[in-house]
Amino acid sequence: RDKSYFGNHYKNLRNLRNLWIILRENSMCGRFALFSPAEVIAGEFGLDAPPPLAARYNIAPTQPVLAVRQGADGRRQTTFFQWGLIPGWDKELRMVGKLINARSETAAEKPSFRAALRYRRCIIPADGFYEWQKVNGRKQPYFIGHRDERPLAIAAIWEHWQGADGSEFETCALLTTSANELMRPLHERMPVLLEPEDYGLWLDTTVQKSDQIQHLLRPYPADLMRAYPVSTHVNNARNDDPRCIEAVS
Repeated sequence: RDKSYFGNHYKNLRNLRNLWIILRENSMCGRFALFSPAEVIAGEFGLDAPPPLAARYNIAPTQPVLAVRQGADGRRQTTFFQWGLIPGWDKELRMVGKLINARSETAAEKPSFRAALRYRRCIIPADGFYEWQKVNGRKQPYFIGHRDERPLAIAAIWEHWQGADGSEFETCALLTTSANELMRPLHERMPVLLEPEDYGLWLDTTVQKSDQIQHLLRPYPADLMRAYPVSTHVNNARNDDPRCIEAVS
């Protein structure tokens, strides 16, 4: 065989491996909801003013998501990112919609995530997220949120992408960790959820060493969360209404 054969064969294997990594890292937390009033979000995250916000019950990858980050003046600000991080080196936009999650244990080592983890951290507010459990050959959706029904703070990272033609946009990925006792029957992973006292450290862009924030990337206490089954209405990403979070027997 000529060298081109082996070169192409190696390239195909590498692409398959990269695809497997992407599927593994994005096999959970693919939908969430944010329906708390803007005033509640402003109070929870220490914002100067309520953000422009409409209730969303079925937020899916590639859609815009509200994020809280620290501005150059040190004050917290809100913006909207496209959900699905696109690394700056991806000039051909081949990763669109694929990197929705990043494993917190390895993000500091991955070329796609390490710069964002160091310099561009943010919080994604959510009232809860969805997970699916296999039951009798079908997948039963669950809605998982805070026991006290206050907003969750999902640790996330963001990137700024700029094309050769001058086009630019900002994207994000949610960080995940191992599941706690509540989540384990549903999935082996869960989003990294921050406590209010951790918001400042997580958003502080002057803190750039991963070992300074690693203690934040832990499973959230199970006794502070709740999970209940909802209807398969949520399975269709086009359905975005309160029915998505209604409990079923």
